Amino acid sequence: MRKITAFCLFILTTVNLYADLKSFFMGNPEKNFRITPLIGPAYTPELGFMLAGGIMMSMSMEPENQDLRRSSFPVNIGFTSTGAFVANSKLTSYWLDDFLRVYGDFYLKNMPDHYFGVGYETNSSVSKGSDTTAYNRFWWEVKPEFLFRVMDSFYAGGLWHLNQTVISEMTEPVASDPYILEYGVNNLNHGFGLILQYDTRDIPVNAWSGLFIDGRAAFYSEAVGSDNSYQVYQLDYRQYEQIVRKGSTLTWQIKGRISTGDVPYNELSQLGTPFDLRGYFWGQYRDRNMALGLMEYRYMFKKRNGDLSPHGLNVWGGAGTIGNEEDGMSPLLWNAGFGYRLEVQPRMNLRIDFGFGQETFGFYFNFNEAY
Repeated sequence: MRKITAFCLFILTTVNLYADLKSFFMGNPEKNFRITPLIGPAYTPELGFMLAGGIMMSMSMEPENQDLRRSSFPVNIGFTSTGAFVANSKLTSYWLDDFLRVYGDFYLKNMPDHYFGVGYETNSSVSKGSDTTAYNRFWWEVKPEFLFRVMDSFYAGGLWHLNQTVISEMTEPVASDPYILEYGVNNLNHGFGLILQYDTRDIPVNAWSGLFIDGRAAFYSEAVGSDNSYQVYQLDYRQYEQIVRKGSTLTWQIKGRISTGDVPYNELSQLGTPFDLRGYFWGQYRDRNMALGLMEYRYMFKKRNGDLSPHGLNVWGGAGTIGNEEDGMSPLLWNAGFGYRLEVQPRMNLRIDFGFGQETFGFYFNFNEAY
């Protein structure tokens, strides 16, 4: 009950803080470069309570081109009750009259964590605890993507992915896990990939309409300095439909990920992230393969004059499964939740989500939509 109360107080605090700071930091809304700061608490199963601060930066890479979408670059930093430090950012940018799109994911985490092994039977049966699953994880990731338009709404390109996981302070069960023994406590993974994408979304970071289909294959090899050689294949389908009026949007996503080769524990497919089954412990459910489906309804309120308000709500439900070629796929892990939206810049939202699943819950503070 206290955690839910803290969540409600966070919404009120964020709204008031945003109202006070908006005019000072954004200045003239006609200016190209805009920056919006935000700060507030959050709670996730893996991080505990967190004080998170962030800024949303947006700009047009060609200010004279009124038809070009605005690029965005949110940055978040958080300190948690468990003693963790986390930082992340996500670049979405458009160049050369949308002939070139450059995306990027950047993460850094130094945190007390819990490792539940690999596979649903192990993941669901191991009890979380300081004597069973605890360890410390240092992890960073850099993943830029470059996409070129080959014809209307069709894009092709590549990605570069570099990440490292270093674990320490392990309990005996973690230290004796077969995957930890096989792959060690320090994993550097380096690879390149190919991307094919079809995208008709109106505003990708907060779509109200359109279709998104993304297929990709990434290859990691010791030949390019990776500690492990493996492959990852992923297909992501999303659709967005307006219902009755603008600002009232029904969305759904179907996503699958398959990994093959010598896949280290930190690169296995996972369920329960802030971008899919929100509310689960990030990293508890992992195996070679993953599939999920989500449906979400997003609603922005109206002002008395009929214009859209900066405030909105959302609700979602879905399920996912993990597995491998030998054991098949696991029983479905269900997920549902609701959230609050605050438009901090045109069509760019602060996202506060409260999600829950099987004996777990969490609420999240972030910019832009989960998908």
